[in-house]
Amino acid sequence: MNGETTRANASHEPRTTGSVIHWPVRYDALVWLLTLGRERRFREKLIEHARLGAGETVLDVGCGTGTLAIIAKRRVGASGSVFGIDPSPAMIARARSKARRADVEVDFRTGVVEALQFPDGQFDVVLSTLMMHHLPRAAREACGREMRRVLKPGGRALVVDFGARPSGKKSFIGHFHRRGHLKLDAVVGVLTGAGLNVVESGAVGTRNLYFALATAPQEFPSTAGRLG
Repeated sequence: MNGETTRANASHEPRTTGSVIHWPVRYDALVWLLTLGRERRFREKLIEHARLGAGETVLDVGCGTGTLAIIAKRRVGASGSVFGIDPSPAMIARARSKARRADVEVDFRTGVVEALQFPDGQFDVVLSTLMMHHLPRAAREACGREMRRVLKPGGRALVVDFGARPSGKKSFIGHFHRRGHLKLDAVVGVLTGAGLNVVESGAVGTRNLYFALATAPQEFPSTAGRLG
């Protein structure tokens, strides 16, 4: 982990055991570089796997500077709603600024994936893109359980992340933080362990990215949920 990527341990920030990025301008510049200036097209390709529809309610966990959440809002339209959370206040501030410039209404909040501040069964879709590899195993499992909890019966969870290259070497982005990739099997295990049903998975077709799409059962678990 470089000096600019830290853990959220200040008293005014939500606490997470995952890595937190606090440099939004530099982050956007890095994404621009990695996507050859085509971030919007790149994000739109990722979000296709979520099969968003008009009027749906969407949560983007680890939303970063908000580009994906803004695209999601355009997909669900005026009758839908989109929320984005990230543990970095700096990233959330930039996300809100982007949404204002785009004239798109997205509810961006500072928060952590291990304890989502939303009621049970609020969302049709939960998105996690290029985020889960930042979490240690226990936090990934907690994230999976929280994603499951806030999904409506039959709702969908989409995870997109970096897999290891065949050589076992980290991808280019992996050199910018400690946890540069995560095997697809590990993500499938998180989702199924949380009680979700993985219905589709595979390569995204860009660099070494993969996706896993899962659905929630048609009824809530018998145990009572938790409002964070």
